[in-house]
Amino acid sequence: MLGIGKKKQTEKNTTAQTANGTPESTQPQVARGVERLKSGSVSLIDLLAPSSVEVDFKYIRVGDAFYRTFIVIDYPREVSPNWLSILIDYKETMNVSMFIYPVESKDILSNLKRKIGEMEATIESDMKNGIEPDPKVRASLEDAIALREELARGLERFFQFGLYVTLSAKTVDELDKKTNELTSLLASNLLVIKPATLQMEDGFKTTLPLGEDKLFITRNMDTTSVASTFPFTSYEISQPNGIFYGVNTLNNSLIIVDRFSFENANSVVFGKSGSGKSFLVKLEVLRQMMFDTEILIIDPEDEYKALCHGLDGEYISFSKDSEVKINPFALLSDDRTEAQLGIKFLALHSLLKIMLGEFSPTQEAILDRALVLCYKQKGIIPDPSTFGNEPPILEDLYKTLLNMEEADAKDLAFRLEKYIKGGFAGLLNSQTNYDVKNQLTVFSIKQLEESLRPVAMQVILDFIWNRVRTKLKKRILIVDEAWYLMKNPDSAAFLQGIAKRARKYYLGVTTLTQDIEDFLSSDYGKAILSNSSMQILLKQNSSEVETLASTLNLSEGEKQFLLTAQVGEGLFFAGQNHLTAQFLASNFEYQLVTSKPQDILDEEQRTNPGAAEQFINQSDKQAAQAETEAAAPGVPVQPVAVPSTPEPTPAPAVAPVPQPAPPTVEAAPVVPAVPQNPQTNIPTAQAETMQTKINNG
Repeated sequence: MLGIGKKKQTEKNTTAQTANGTPESTQPQVARGVERLKSGSVSLIDLLAPSSVEVDFKYIRVGDAFYRTFIVIDYPREVSPNWLSILIDYKETMNVSMFIYPVESKDILSNLKRKIGEMEATIESDMKNGIEPDPKVRASLEDAIALREELARGLERFFQFGLYVTLSAKTVDELDKKTNELTSLLASNLLVIKPATLQMEDGFKTTLPLGEDKLFITRNMDTTSVASTFPFTSYEISQPNGIFYGVNTLNNSLIIVDRFSFENANSVVFGKSGSGKSFLVKLEVLRQMMFDTEILIIDPEDEYKALCHGLDGEYISFSKDSEVKINPFALLSDDRTEAQLGIKFLALHSLLKIMLGEFSPTQEAILDRALVLCYKQKGIIPDPSTFGNEPPILEDLYKTLLNMEEADAKDLAFRLEKYIKGGFAGLLNSQTNYDVKNQLTVFSIKQLEESLRPVAMQVILDFIWNRVRTKLKKRILIVDEAWYLMKNPDSAAFLQGIAKRARKYYLGVTTLTQDIEDFLSSDYGKAILSNSSMQILLKQNSSEVETLASTLNLSEGEKQFLLTAQVGEGLFFAGQNHLTAQFLASNFEYQLVTSKPQDILDEEQRTNPGAAEQFINQSDKQAAQAETEAAAPGVPVQPVAVPSTPEPTPAPAVAPVPQPAPPTVEAAPVVPAVPQNPQTNIPTAQAETMQTKINNG
């Protein structure tokens, strides 16, 4: 057991002499006081030093942890770039030190010459004695000759390379177990390690970040081999219970992530139009549903319609004429807390600001009184037992404001009138008649005018948030084109509040946008980004890259990757892991999630191969009818016999074209609606032409 610490120094009574011969006792009293203070204080080294160190021939114990140092003594004959990644990416925490010592080429050349001569003599001796030369000796000879040539030409330099690894554990048994695992893993890659037996203290110091090689056990290597040992490797992330997102473009490892394993389950997806945002999110929807996750989507552009129908989800077109109605005044019947009514008032204030614009302080006070009156008229007061009563609707607020005496109240009523009687009527002025019952629910707002979309998104968000707080369940809320909400401070604040509190209700919020500058120009947008454990950045324009770089501290390499990324490629940030990723889908998944028009047309032709033929037949019918109608009155056309119909109307005889012995053809009634001859299945116009040719011989 060795104690590490600074020995207490005893004060000497002797008088020391300074450099100029002046006795130390003549120094100022302040200086002597500082020296005395230093000698009695605890230094930083004392604070950092462990309480004890125990050195054993098999390990070293520092404090409560046990350490064992290993020396890599044998390497593969041939190595490729990144061959040490198996060691660097190892699951356990380790200290790894590499020491590289340059060696003069002239010294190596003379040693190589001698070594080559020895190996050639060994092989020649074996052959003379009828013994098959050792393959290892032959291989070593070939390597030595090749290295000699490269050294002589200056293509390679020579180095001595030392590689040391220190494992740590809480107990000796755990350390032994880790030792066996590491030894087996490296042996499978032709790396041989041995513990630094009887040199554990030196080995421990060698792997500290001090740059001191106290073991100096090295292996000769050329420039190419040494260069391949540099630890240029990338992160890997593979979590249990995660879903497959794609592959790491640097090492082709699978990216399998459980977003609910992080401190929050939120994510943001940024990318320019056509970069693959909705493709990626729809893939995640497909795979999350296999884990029984409930998916709720706000869809401004019908991006998720095909996916929803393909998965038997519920697709709701939220518009003025829609059968589905949501009452923004509705309360949660399951929530019996007194605070619910006050929370609803705050939500309605935010919604009405989006609908009507800003209020003066007087108007805000009037609106608050009007809301209280509306609920009171329905028998709803702060008493939770009244929350089950039928809530008011928007028209009740309108009438209440009209009946108030203040001019500001009537001004608010007039501004609200368009949602009651005007062009926006029918959207919000009804009781809620819908509840989410499907695992996948998509709320489409494509049918709404641009000015109404932020209002609708706010109402739907509030409806979803109320449901989320009612029953705890694993859910993901996807808000596409979130910049609609960022344009208004109240709606932006509402979305940011949901993202901040979603973790408590087992909810993950996915926010998508292509307008990054508008999104991040708001403090609420930045707060949503910082409250998202997963951040996925797809291809960007140069101006947007700079915005992201300043916000997320992107490196130059990451910025360049975003500028040159292909569709479906991007940066994947999950917790502390930063990866360059390619997002992949199977053929079946691709058909469900693609939004490319050409892919959709190809799929329709594949699933309905007769569509093209039907189109051609319809074109032939139209052409035949046009040809018949365009025939000149003076040019007779020989009709084709068709099956008689019940009680047909005889047609006038048509004079045949003069010809020798024409065959007798029974005249048929004119039936314009029959486009084809039922006997021959040939379009009428073509049949008439054929019959005329027959008659003409």
